[in-house]
Amino acid sequence: MIKTVRDIPLTGRRIVMRVDFNVPMKDGKVQDDTRIVAALPTIQYILEQKPKSLVLMSHLGDPEKDAAKAKEKAEKDGKPFDLEAYLAGKHRMKPVADYLSRLLGKEVVFLPSCFGQKQAIESLPEGSIVMLENTRFHKEETAKDPAAQEVLARELASYGDVYVNDAFGTAHRAHASTATIARFASVRVGGFLMEKEVANLEPMLTNPPRPMVAIIGGAKVSSKIAVLESLLRNADVLVIGGGMAYTFLKAQGIEIGRSMVEDDYLDVARQLLAKAAERGTKVILPVDHVAAASFAPDATPVRVDTVALPGDLMGLDVGPKTLKLYREALASAKSVLWNGPVGVFEFEAFAHGTEAVAKMVAEATGRGALTVVGGGDSVAAVNKFGLAAQMSHVSTGGGASLEYLEGKDLPGISCLEQK
Repeated sequence: MIKTVRDIPLTGRRIVMRVDFNVPMKDGKVQDDTRIVAALPTIQYILEQKPKSLVLMSHLGDPEKDAAKAKEKAEKDGKPFDLEAYLAGKHRMKPVADYLSRLLGKEVVFLPSCFGQKQAIESLPEGSIVMLENTRFHKEETAKDPAAQEVLARELASYGDVYVNDAFGTAHRAHASTATIARFASVRVGGFLMEKEVANLEPMLTNPPRPMVAIIGGAKVSSKIAVLESLLRNADVLVIGGGMAYTFLKAQGIEIGRSMVEDDYLDVARQLLAKAAERGTKVILPVDHVAAASFAPDATPVRVDTVALPGDLMGLDVGPKTLKLYREALASAKSVLWNGPVGVFEFEAFAHGTEAVAKMVAEATGRGALTVVGGGDSVAAVNKFGLAAQMSHVSTGGGASLEYLEGKDLPGISCLEQK
């Protein structure tokens, strides 16, 4: 288990902390503060310990890539493109610093770069909190060349005596501010959010309360195959839903109409089903569907009561028979991991299956099961249906939680000290 801020003295020390404030922005305003709020317990704890200073750093989108796309679109539409206005509205950390300041009821000093800020930080009153500009405004943050990354990492490390990583959402990135910095910090610990993420995801990989049900959805088998193989070690029941389910159905020789399929992964799907059978893991695939003639929000939903789909339809959600199988599997579950929707929940007509799953998982929590929603679209789903508070844990990391569940080493965690 990683060491956290609770395990070390902080009074009078300079703290530099990586947070994940990569929040949606529009016209310089924060649209969703979930990730900011998630970091508050660590920030408030550190401030209560009376540090000399607390320096926060985060990325916010991918400025270079996003600006290039926006410029291209503006030129295509024959409109002028103001780079500075675009960056101010989408990628500058100043509005985030101001937002955090209001949440804390304390001034958050914004500094306009990640370089050359040591003197400015040290001249501030004791107990000051600082927000640096977007780390990805510096090419060194994501550089492939370790020497280039080290330049920024050393600079950031010089702002603190203690490095704290509370940015689980970027823990799978080996970047200057997430992992390389730890090489130049004498003390390296996690924050409470990082601790909570590890504490809730780790049992799903190592020793989950049994029986364990894993619900894995989403569009592509290719993006989830590693997590499916990892979960086979512990899951008693594996529910496979979403677009990826049709690759598994086709692999069994079932007609899937015009449904999404990855033909390159048919053999992989067959191998995974064979492994599940060997291990005695029950696999639940859709046995009925809500389909449509086209992939569109206004497409007319068509109930298909059989596992096979007609040639002119594509499956966009699971049907009531499938949901009955889900309910039976979850009735006795002591732990549930859910990653990925079981239908196109963004389209109202095809959201019922995913909403029903969210409610079933919430009910399992109420019965005392450990329920973990593992990042990405499933988090968007529980938020959309207002059920996030009824889960044991909702992960803040999309790619990070997926890689953690695959059993991969996450650079932003492995660089921290162990208890």
